[in-house]
Amino acid sequence: MRPKTAFSVFFMIIAFSLSGQDRVTGLPFATRSEVIARHGMACTSQPLATQVAIDILKKGGTAIDAAIAANATLGLMEPTGSGIGGDLFAIVWDAKTERLYGLNASGRSPRELSLAYFKEKGYTAIPPYGPLPVSVPGCVDGWFELHGKFGKLSMKEVLAPAIHYAEEGFPVSELIAYYIGRSLDLFQSRGFPNVMDTYSVEGRAPQKGDIFRNPSLASTYRALASSGRDAFYRGEIARKIAAFIQSQGGFLSYEDLSAHHSEWVQPVSTNYRGYDIWELPPNGQGIAALEMLNILEGYDISAMGFGSAEYIHHFTEAKKLAFEDRAKYYADPDFATVPVQRLISKAYAAERRKLIDSRHAGTYQAGAISAGETIYLTVADQFGNMISLIQSNYRGMGSGMVPPGLGFMLQDRGELFSLVEGQANTFEPGKRPFHTIIPAFVTKDGKPFISFGVMGGDFQPQGHVQVLANLIDFGMNLQEAGDAPRMGHSGSATPTGQPAEGRGEIYLESGIDYKEIRKLMSMGHKVVFDFGGYGGYQAILFDAEKGVYYGASESRKDGQAAGY
Repeated sequence: MRPKTAFSVFFMIIAFSLSGQDRVTGLPFATRSEVIARHGMACTSQPLATQVAIDILKKGGTAIDAAIAANATLGLMEPTGSGIGGDLFAIVWDAKTERLYGLNASGRSPRELSLAYFKEKGYTAIPPYGPLPVSVPGCVDGWFELHGKFGKLSMKEVLAPAIHYAEEGFPVSELIAYYIGRSLDLFQSRGFPNVMDTYSVEGRAPQKGDIFRNPSLASTYRALASSGRDAFYRGEIARKIAAFIQSQGGFLSYEDLSAHHSEWVQPVSTNYRGYDIWELPPNGQGIAALEMLNILEGYDISAMGFGSAEYIHHFTEAKKLAFEDRAKYYADPDFATVPVQRLISKAYAAERRKLIDSRHAGTYQAGAISAGETIYLTVADQFGNMISLIQSNYRGMGSGMVPPGLGFMLQDRGELFSLVEGQANTFEPGKRPFHTIIPAFVTKDGKPFISFGVMGGDFQPQGHVQVLANLIDFGMNLQEAGDAPRMGHSGSATPTGQPAEGRGEIYLESGIDYKEIRKLMSMGHKVVFDFGGYGGYQAILFDAEKGVYYGASESRKDGQAAGY
């Protein structure tokens, strides 16, 4: 075969450029190839956490063991989006029973705090920081529920890598150093105690490459490894948390912590063009993705083309419709009747679809029905088990409340309650707030196919739908589906009771043709460019025919997909 000359290579480059494809594989958006392995796969937002998960898998641990180990490591390495002061949700494919399990490990509001308190103090919304938005952290109980049902190694083995890193230290990445710096500036300005003692390096925010240690968190993890979940909810840790929050003017009590329990729930699904898409029911927002998919299924998305004004318009209108229903109906099902099956039905989607004008942007109300930062990870093991897990402190690092000597910050998830009386998500004592974090799973013909998630607050259902459209409608592979330019829409009503403002905005990453943007503007959409706020994506696909796992982790985060 004749060797390529510089001249021929030049023309190959021109040809790919003209075709819009800058990779020899013909995948214009992929930043790298998918990772492919036979025995196990782990995809997290931090390479060192991914390696921890792989090490656990190689020791014979299950995907669930590895996911817990990775989550514990991320709580140390990415305190900007995770930690045992927050909540957790998971979907698990169990190879033995060949079925999906859902876990809602979200915590409840303080039982001694009331709506009347907020009214008396003049609050129209729950503040984002300080002791008042703190709800019971559910993460640790979630770990032990998952481990008790699906774990194989001991919790001492599972938590050992995170303990080691917390004591020895690890180099902070550029992205996490940036976010920690922003948070520490905020918390210092508010005078919150213990924050700098826990998260600084030599009295300042850690910089890229600095070795960060958290011996207090190592001590907390060691207590969990030796004494189990009760060390957190009924032991000295619980007493320290309660005493600290109450000293800061909050209401979380030892009794709130000791009464906490997670809930195993049945995932819910819709079929989208032959694929069963699974989400968890409220108090999370996963069913918004299902409603959006049902609406979009009525259109030929593939023919519209990726990045076209037609596709972006219909996606945006479907999002608006689903989010109006989200604002009205989503809440803790122990306190409100959430019409889940109606909301995710094909018949309801057909009704909502009729409201869309294919040529003009619209505004909508919820249908009439009777009756921030985050981490996401996914792991698959040699036994065929897969887990889709998401965990968060909500707004950035959380509430700013760091109990002394424990090494972690408590979440501010309570901010997402509404203070408007009579709404589904209105604050009540002992109630779980509306949640943004949602894991996802896809099955095909009753078999596991894809475990995936997209972190990013309100963006998450929009991210789920875009990834699925990229895979199913536009034929992208697992890596490209996450790397492709994203879009989002802001301005819908929220479950916090705050009103929406106008039609909102479509925000876009670079990579969308400007002629399509002009078409969107002519339809009445306001379009802005935004280079952040699109979350982060990890995914694992199981190819049953070949018996291999495919892994992907996108370029917007520090993440890594790895297998063995």
